[in-house]
Amino acid sequence: MAQGRKGRLNYRCPACFMRDLDIDMFYDKDKDEYYCLRCQFTGNEAEVLAMNEQIKKKYKVMLKRIPLEDYED
Repeated sequence: MAQGRKGRLNYRCPACFMRDLDIDMFYDKDKDEYYCLRCQFTGNEAEVLAMNEQIKKKYKVMLKRIPLEDYED
């Protein structure tokens, strides 16, 4: 999803992103936490970033070309 360069960075909801849904989280200034309207996930910035780093392992070699020779036995 595109986002502007000004203001707070939008984070993806880690719970939805595990299910391949690209849902942005909203920020609550009073509670200083992020929340998702779709799955009711809540967490502070550190929790969201840690969970998103774990999910990135799934896409680690997505842009790497794997030659056919690696699959032949």
